[in-house]
Amino acid sequence: MPDITCRREIDWKSYALSDVGCVRPVNEDALIEMPEKQIWAVADGMGGHEIGDVASRKIIELLEAIEPAKKLSDVVDQVEDVLTHANHLLIDYAQQALNHQTMGTTVVCLIIKENVGIAVWVGDSRLYRKRNNQLQQLTRDHSQVEEMVQMGLISREEAETHPNKNVITRAIGVEQQLFVDINVFSSQVGDTFLLCSDGLYNSVSRAHMDAMLAQRDAEICVLELMKTALNNGAEDNVSLIVVKGEPGRFVPG
Repeated sequence: MPDITCRREIDWKSYALSDVGCVRPVNEDALIEMPEKQIWAVADGMGGHEIGDVASRKIIELLEAIEPAKKLSDVVDQVEDVLTHANHLLIDYAQQALNHQTMGTTVVCLIIKENVGIAVWVGDSRLYRKRNNQLQQLTRDHSQVEEMVQMGLISREEAETHPNKNVITRAIGVEQQLFVDINVFSSQVGDTFLLCSDGLYNSVSRAHMDAMLAQRDAEICVLELMKTALNNGAEDNVSLIVVKGEPGRFVPG
């Protein structure tokens, strides 16, 4: 009787939460978790009430319509097409209905297919991965201070308190030509991913974020991080999704 090789699937468990924060009157963030399609996303709108929230929700609405695909490249292509389409829609809407008033949104998407993960993002919403007790940021902010850090003009520590830390250099709905960044990385059992808007990482220290992500339950991670952000007086909307890889069923490999 021939040997049968089996592999173990990864079961991705997630929990998502968004809050208006302690200062802003309206929540301009939006998020989506689609574990059945293995797509998660956080969007952070800008432009004010009835502008920023429209922008972020439009992104999420379009992402919801993405069709499942067997090939990871096909899923990534769909996500890129959604972001490009949303960029044109938001620009047209601002020109026609808002007298050219600026509106836009950042977005960070996590796509997972078996042992491969992909981050697709525009702006300063972030994706982190915690693996083997090490926390790593998998996206790079499209922001003025990040460019200054990369050029060696300021240190990473100075960037945390720089007066222009909230000035972003890319967003969906602002420029006719959209540049989307993509990062490909491995994913495995035991990995924990965190997607979040800047309202979280500006209110919670990296050390505390690291400690909370060690929790085994995704819901507990999210609730504890949100509690900390609000206790620290979060000045912006706070949105986050935690995705954890657990051992799944054995399948022929």
